[in-house]
Amino acid sequence: MKASDLSDELAGLLPRIQRLARRRLWNGLSAPRLRGAHAELLRLVATEPGVRVSAAARSLCLAANSASTLVSHLVAEGLLRREKDPGDGRAALLYPTPAGVEKLHEWHARREALFRRHLAGLDADDRTALAAALPALHRLAASLREGDETE
Repeated sequence: MKASDLSDELAGLLPRIQRLARRRLWNGLSAPRLRGAHAELLRLVATEPGVRVSAAARSLCLAANSASTLVSHLVAEGLLRREKDPGDGRAALLYPTPAGVEKLHEWHARREALFRRHLAGLDADDRTALAAALPALHRLAASLREGDETE
């Protein structure tokens, strides 16, 4: 496969897989349903309680105003708590609420079950090929992230 064909395939396929997975995950979820970016932000905050909004935006490769909008939605839904940074009153620190932790746990369990079920439907060679591709996909993501910082 030519490099141009590979880049076109990846650029189209990866978002399509993500959209299809999200649609399946939303089915049957209790309200409020976590959207992709909301789930990513909630996952980050659960992993790094007390993270600043600006650091979360950088980590998720989001514009600051987009991250702030996501934070506002999650706070309004009772899934996230925003506090002033005692060291800098202009900055906000983020913490998951118990409801946010529960919603994230539900999201993770459903996502894991969804992918486990669909991966089990593939033959062993396909699963091996996907596992072998993961390091290269991580390097591609790192390369894209570096491009964001230098461009």
